[in-house]
Amino acid sequence: MKKRYYTAESVTEGHPDKVCDQISDAILDALLRQDPFSRVACETCVTTGLVLVMGEITTKAHIDIPQIVRTTIRDIGYTKDSLGFDGDTCAVMVALDEQSSDIAMGVNRLPKTNLNIKEEVTGAGDQGIMYGYATRETEEYMPYPISLAHKLTQRLSDVRKKGILPYLRPDGKSQVTVEYDQSNRPCRLEAVVLSTQHEPDIEQEHIRRDIRKYVFDSVLPANMIDKNTQFYINPTGRFVIGGPHGDSGLTGRKIIADTYGGMAHHGGGAFSGKDCTKVDRSAAYAARYVAKNIVGAGLAEKCEVQLAYAIGVAEPVSICIETFGTSKVTDEVLIKAVRKVFDLSIEGIIEMLDLRRPIYKGTSVYGHFGKSPDVFSWERLDKVNELRAYLENNGSVIMV
Repeated sequence: MKKRYYTAESVTEGHPDKVCDQISDAILDALLRQDPFSRVACETCVTTGLVLVMGEITTKAHIDIPQIVRTTIRDIGYTKDSLGFDGDTCAVMVALDEQSSDIAMGVNRLPKTNLNIKEEVTGAGDQGIMYGYATRETEEYMPYPISLAHKLTQRLSDVRKKGILPYLRPDGKSQVTVEYDQSNRPCRLEAVVLSTQHEPDIEQEHIRRDIRKYVFDSVLPANMIDKNTQFYINPTGRFVIGGPHGDSGLTGRKIIADTYGGMAHHGGGAFSGKDCTKVDRSAAYAARYVAKNIVGAGLAEKCEVQLAYAIGVAEPVSICIETFGTSKVTDEVLIKAVRKVFDLSIEGIIEMLDLRRPIYKGTSVYGHFGKSPDVFSWERLDKVNELRAYLENNGSVIMV
């Protein structure tokens, strides 16, 4: 196999699309604190001086949505008009309705069968396909390019918020190109791009020196850099106008940065602003949970899991597992083990991962995966022993 290059990008919390994701998930969390069974499909869009919150919400909770919007924007760092966007002065419009009764009919707890059985299930909130992925490339079981891109943007926000580089503004993005060797392992950095919004009176050379010292040197592994690694810092030469003033934003427009940086497939559904009955979100988390435990159990070096659901139907209509030739057992055997060890019905996923908690704003920036398993349950490796035990008890030979 010849060497190849793979690129992934990340954006900071001040990026206009990420402003929207954070607002949508902050609203979701506020609703779940009062009513864990809230049905939420909340989307946000922003532009110069304006925030529009729209969608469908059915809940017993009572929250102050404009206040949540303004607090979220201030926490990001848009606190004065000179930044082009101000959480205290921007207009906030709310256009929300209740969930469609046609959709609710398929999601609400209904008899499991047409027989006289009292057991009830929750149906999927929509049809769709969701993917999960895991690889041994990094400690967090994430692809190396997206993992490094997130670390760069997170560090960029940290040096701004901590006052290390006080002239920075909230908007920014990174892009990392990684070279993979003939064994398909990351071996060096080909290119690193970082663009950061800044105050107008700062020289670009000053910014480049500071970013190299306080961001790149803190994040980039020295053993992955050589004389041919290319660095680009604010390559346009100026980045003063940014955030919602520089471009409009919308919830769900950064789905590749939210997941695996393009290394794995994506079903197309966004996550932020959706409660756990929406399989776009809950089943994507479940698919990651399955894939990570398969890799964590040593059953494959990397794994992609596809789950498919039909609206109003509790169980997945299909499960597909791809291990890219790295599995210790056949993919068909893995699917049987997964069906036995994981409850991938809608209610099963919600209970297995405890998804009615107000934890979602923490997912809305720097990726939904590869984070702390203490908070984000789909990152746990607690099914590893069960998977191995099932395979061994059913006569599967785990190839070395």
